[in-house]
Amino acid sequence: TTTFSKCFCGVHNCKWLRLVLAYRKLHFFVQQISKLWSITQTYKSNENIMILLLQLNSLSIFLSDLDQLRKIKRRSPHDDTETFTVYLRSDVEAKSLEVWGSPEALARERKRRKEAEIKYRENLFRNQRLLWEYKEFFGNTKVRTFSSVWLGKNGLNFFFKLLAWVYTGSASMFSEAIHSLADTCNQALLALGISQSARTPDPSHPYGFTNMRYIASLISGVGIFMMGAGLSWYHGIIGLLHPHPVESLLWAYCILAGSLVSEGATLLVAINEIRRSARAKGLSFYQYVVQSRDPSTNVVLLEDAAAVLSVAVAATCMGLTSVTGNPYYDSVGSLGVGTLLGTVSAFLIYTNTEALLGRSIEPEQLQRLTELLESDPVVRAIHDVKATDMGMSKVRFKAEVDFDGRVVTRSYLEKQDIEQLLQEIQQVKTLEELEAFMLKHGENIVDMLGAEVDRLEKDLKVNLTVY
Repeated sequence: TTTFSKCFCGVHNCKWLRLVLAYRKLHFFVQQISKLWSITQTYKSNENIMILLLQLNSLSIFLSDLDQLRKIKRRSPHDDTETFTVYLRSDVEAKSLEVWGSPEALARERKRRKEAEIKYRENLFRNQRLLWEYKEFFGNTKVRTFSSVWLGKNGLNFFFKLLAWVYTGSASMFSEAIHSLADTCNQALLALGISQSARTPDPSHPYGFTNMRYIASLISGVGIFMMGAGLSWYHGIIGLLHPHPVESLLWAYCILAGSLVSEGATLLVAINEIRRSARAKGLSFYQYVVQSRDPSTNVVLLEDAAAVLSVAVAATCMGLTSVTGNPYYDSVGSLGVGTLLGTVSAFLIYTNTEALLGRSIEPEQLQRLTELLESDPVVRAIHDVKATDMGMSKVRFKAEVDFDGRVVTRSYLEKQDIEQLLQEIQQVKTLEELEAFMLKHGENIVDMLGAEVDRLEKDLKVNLTVY
């Protein structure tokens, strides 16, 4: 991975653009091959039918050789293709023997194609590895840059505030330094949560890792409470019990002014981002924040809002100490900053806990989806409807659906030649012929039911607006 990254860092922009285009084409090609392979695996256990394309190669036959064979349409398990064509295995095996003339010639051709297939798969896996390395290097560049800016800003604030506290001995400045340290640690934690949430699902986590954002934000809230609020309260109480005079606060005021500018700028960025996202979801600013639709942005918003308020509180209390000479005001400022941090942490813990527990979507939206299903002719009744907001604009919808078998069967019959179907029925003379007839059309009706389920899922996705 390191060698690959260095190779990309030195290329010209034009070469990089061509490489990106080549990557997209390769990515599409790998997706299509993976899709075909998954379809093949679906029908691999059935000895009577076989999938076109991939299994044809293993039987050493070409697509043009199948023109005269019986074709069977099957419903595709993928959204972007409705049906695909399969053939009877016995027909294809007989045709392959006819094409190659003898079992020995057929065996030699199969061996040759098997070796070519192994080499092809090795190249395919090598390309997939290349795509993975490309994604690792380029995939989260924006997130890494954004997080690095936030980390650098909070780290510098912590360093200068710490110097000001060492120089002045101000309890309020100590609380501000601890606040910036907590923000720095939390930004690193949020960056980790964002990168983990972007991971693709695996067999152990079939629904993906989107909840990592909520988990990181929850830990962030606990960290703000323990590190920020706890230490600020402790230092403020110590200052009240054992007051001591503070030194010149001029440099402390300068550092607070710089912190106010940097924190205020990031606060405006967070506010604009939340307004844009809330407008896209049809929510108010308050609803978007309270429902924790984007936990990472909410943490940044609340941290920066608390930072701006805490700078104002610290500056006010330090100013009172400078004017009156009473160090108690400075200690009260430390307690005030700790209270702000405690409030922010409590809000973060509550909202992210609610999200992790599994929050239902809006009742109006759930009712609309229920009515959509109930109004469909193929649905007789629905029961036990549940819809959970999984975050990141994803909803898990579940319902027990009672399908109307007569409507499904009628939909199937509308696509058949009724006169030909009647002739097939009249030709049935034995129990074996009756069983074959029933199995043929029974399987087709089940496929029709699957197609109806796919259609309902598409309708739900079209009508689903994640708030």
